[in-house]
Amino acid sequence: MNFLPKRKKFATIYFLNYLTINPINMENQMESSCCHGGFRPKHWLLLIIALGAIALGVLSIIRERIVNPPQYQVTFTGHGRVFAKPDIAQATLGVRTDRRPTAVLAVTENTEKMNQVIAKVKELGIEDKDIKTTSYNLSPEYDYNQGQGRSILAGYSVYQEVTLKIRNLDDIGKVIEATTTAGANQVGNIAFTIDDTDELKKQARAEAIAKAKVRAEEVTQATGIRLGKLVNVYENDGSVPLPYYDYSYAKMEGLGMGGASPAPAIQTGENEVTLDVTLVYEVK
Repeated sequence: MNFLPKRKKFATIYFLNYLTINPINMENQMESSCCHGGFRPKHWLLLIIALGAIALGVLSIIRERIVNPPQYQVTFTGHGRVFAKPDIAQATLGVRTDRRPTAVLAVTENTEKMNQVIAKVKELGIEDKDIKTTSYNLSPEYDYNQGQGRSILAGYSVYQEVTLKIRNLDDIGKVIEATTTAGANQVGNIAFTIDDTDELKKQARAEAIAKAKVRAEEVTQATGIRLGKLVNVYENDGSVPLPYYDYSYAKMEGLGMGGASPAPAIQTGENEVTLDVTLVYEVK
């Protein structure tokens, strides 16, 4: 039995017939209703895509954790060092010309002296490849005039510097003596280096690895942890050349620079080549 009133029954039948005959109109009405709510179908599509991307990311992280679970790790560092006598010395020679009345005169005098210094260096057997200009500076000098209340040009100064590689260490004193006699008034920053440190680093590396393994053995015995496979190795090279001697302009001024200066006795000593190695193990 149908208890709908006649008017309501007629309206229902009419609406169903309308949907059957006009499905397109109904779809348009639904889309219009959705749009009036502020969220269009393309917005829903973008939201679904974004949520899907997030879900995929989460799943990939979970999968990575399942396939490759995190491992506990422990590190051990060993220090190796080797001592050896240097075979090369580096030194800087400088010529400073102060307060000449013109820039041309300052440059000319400075150049002549430096040329004499370089010529003397070559006489001692140092080759062109081991002579390098590392500084050149021309600058005006001023004095403050108290009466006039301003600075007045007092002249021009030039400083020129070359760096030498001295491969025969027995000649270091001779080089300093000869170059200061020839006109160098600044000598310094002498550093002793080793030309080829590969073999020394190899020895230091072997010592560092051995010490790291000994430390690992001591820790495992003391704590009872079990080490897994070696997963990484880090190396740090800490060797540096050591500056040794400074035969500076100020000291030469104190000596007066008169006549031939005595050849200083330069002690080369030994260089230390150091290397740290860190071993990284998994913990079972």
